[in-house]
Amino acid sequence: MKTLGYAAMSAKTPLVPFSFERRALYPQDVQIEILYCGVCHSDIHMVRDQWGLGSIYPMVPGHEMVGRVTKVGPEVRTYNVGDLVGVGVFVDSCRKCKNCKAGVEQYCDAGLIQTYNSPEPHTGNNTYGGYSSQIIVDEKYVLRIPKKFTEKQLAGVAPLLCAGITTFSPLRHWKVGKGSHVGIVGLGGLGHMGVKLAHAMGAHVVVFTSSPDKIKDAKLLGADEVVISKNREEMEKQKNQFDFILDTVSHKHNLDDYVQLLKRDGTLCLVGIPEEAHPAPTVSNLIFRRRCIAGSLIGGLKEAQEVLDFCADHGITSDVEVIPIQKVNEAFERVLKSDVKYRFVIDMTSLK
Repeated sequence: MKTLGYAAMSAKTPLVPFSFERRALYPQDVQIEILYCGVCHSDIHMVRDQWGLGSIYPMVPGHEMVGRVTKVGPEVRTYNVGDLVGVGVFVDSCRKCKNCKAGVEQYCDAGLIQTYNSPEPHTGNNTYGGYSSQIIVDEKYVLRIPKKFTEKQLAGVAPLLCAGITTFSPLRHWKVGKGSHVGIVGLGGLGHMGVKLAHAMGAHVVVFTSSPDKIKDAKLLGADEVVISKNREEMEKQKNQFDFILDTVSHKHNLDDYVQLLKRDGTLCLVGIPEEAHPAPTVSNLIFRRRCIAGSLIGGLKEAQEVLDFCADHGITSDVEVIPIQKVNEAFERVLKSDVKYRFVIDMTSLK
């Protein structure tokens, strides 16, 4: 099936128009016209091979998709033509390991089939992502967009498939709710979703940012307090206060700055992946209050549907700047400069 998209041809060249063939529609598959696709910072890392994970070219990035079903295979029972659906970071997994059976497919023992830059189970060809006009996905790995979202909100729904679930999953796992004292480190694409979600869950939310310019925004998003992380006096006042801190920052920084803010049995959870490793934390900061440093990776299919439903019920979408696909290279550069509030989303109809 002929498909239009934008692709990176190497780690050092800009994305360019690219025409390719999608695989055939299998009986359990859903064919989706992509309406919107978010621009995730990890797209940039993968395109430029900054994580050293083995980027394969040509690469069509994109794993935050909202689209409309245009065709279904004869065995599909969940979706019908015309349904609004979403596709996130992965499009398949082994389905047999303990993690897949437990509904945490993101930790599949055999490894995920990512939405792009992974071998397709059927053909062995490389998967191509959402910077494209259409995609074919097994119905089990497709998510339903709640009807409470309006057409005008769909662009803001797309980032929920990565930024939303990446922050929702750890907040849910560590049982954040009413009475929780929660910190969010960083106010970017991930951080701003963390603030909205933690606030909606009933937590007291404190944002840590190095930018005084973000104080107003953080409070508008739902933060109860904002702390400038470079201010030693402000940080000192926050010691031993937090049940849970979600660290969304993807560059190297001192984790001890935040570990010492945790209460006894508090957890600092990392969701940002730095190109260079963080300095090792001071062991005494951990053991004297039984504190933990943990990590979390996106979320499983059940949680992904849960975050969509939760956000629909609470009127939450990502704050986005919608762009045509022709401006995607400019968007990449602006993401690197933190020049977006707070997520770029591509209007994929601009491909036509």
